[in-house]
Amino acid sequence: MKKIDWYDEFVDLDHKPSPDELIALFYFEPPEGMSFSESAGRIASESSTGTWTTLDRMPKRMRSLQAMAFEMRGNLVKIAYPLDLWEEGNMPQLMSGIAGNIFGMKGVRNLRLIDVSLPSSYIRHYKGPLHGMDGIRDMFKVYDRPLTGAVPKPKIGFSASEHAEVAYETWMGGFDLVKDDENLSSQTFNRFDKRVQQMTIFRNRAEKETGEKKDGLVNITAETDEMMRRADILHDAGWKYCMVDVVVAGFSAVQTVREHVQDTGMIIHAHRAMHAAFTRNPHHGISMLFLAKLMRLAGVNQIHTGTAVGKLVGSREEVKALADLLRSDHLDENIPLNLEQDWGHIRSSFPVSSGGLHPGLVPEVLDIYGKDLVLLVSGGIHGHPKGTRAGAKATMQAIEAWKEGISLEEKAQNGAELSQALEKWGHLRPK
Repeated sequence: MKKIDWYDEFVDLDHKPSPDELIALFYFEPPEGMSFSESAGRIASESSTGTWTTLDRMPKRMRSLQAMAFEMRGNLVKIAYPLDLWEEGNMPQLMSGIAGNIFGMKGVRNLRLIDVSLPSSYIRHYKGPLHGMDGIRDMFKVYDRPLTGAVPKPKIGFSASEHAEVAYETWMGGFDLVKDDENLSSQTFNRFDKRVQQMTIFRNRAEKETGEKKDGLVNITAETDEMMRRADILHDAGWKYCMVDVVVAGFSAVQTVREHVQDTGMIIHAHRAMHAAFTRNPHHGISMLFLAKLMRLAGVNQIHTGTAVGKLVGSREEVKALADLLRSDHLDENIPLNLEQDWGHIRSSFPVSSGGLHPGLVPEVLDIYGKDLVLLVSGGIHGHPKGTRAGAKATMQAIEAWKEGISLEEKAQNGAELSQALEKWGHLRPK
């Protein structure tokens, strides 16, 4: 009987990957009745040159393009992909291969893409962030603490003028940034153009009164041409930042925005809204770690990475791994979290900690991240008994306490705003 399929030809446990091959790490579960080896072969086959049946003829070059499952350890498999499978600088095409049809195959019960080690011969076709962390710090003249920001709360429903007034109070409390939330774009009650106009007035006032640089993470997410228009409006009004909901906008849109801001020098703040639809299940989907890697490669300057102590999912171990991935020049392999990665010319990105924070949790977050992050405390300043400005001041006092190596309670003895925040929230971890 003639052989029907050739999945076994995509498994070679003696294969030694070349320096130019992309190495993907998957968690996988074969369906009932199928061996681990056959399931792994199906993953490698479907994500490269294979098909469900043997073929009568095939050009010789096809053999050099086959992906190869070369290492299996329990439910983990490493697959090597020849460089020529991938178009230069095309992130959507990369994802169509390593994260495409394979998730819908009957040959896996569960499948999770944990990480991909990208060789220098691949990443050299990407520009990465326009500014590294040091470049952004130079813009704000902030070097010894996190950059700070807040979303006006409730996060949606304010008019443009109301939104700007809350922003002003946030800036006057000592914060650097005011952020739109992910679902605020240009609704009838708060049009984008009007919001930028009003925010610019209050930003200029806050800068004049404080002598500090102030900015905003204003959400430009929309149809791609409209995103470009909105980025230009922000730049013309003197804003350094624009914000993109990178998952819902898509890889192509992120790459387009990065190319567009090359000449204007704008900073891209990446919100990860919708990521948990495919990152949350530990047995299926794509890891947040790999999503963050892709976004750094595409060129965002900062991306949300969780708190480990706030209202959103994410362990302390994951948060630290994400921060290392974004800030480091080189990462060593650390299964099951990440593969080795040399970033080469790709600049660093800031991790962003947000979601359910208040002054009482600030030291715990900084213990995890250190000072190189963007710290967003929103409900935890606007819910302060004395209002937004006092809440921002309380957060800045909490940062000072961490820097000074003293407890919040000790700092609060000379900080009324922090004392009032602790009286309301203490060290509560929201659920």
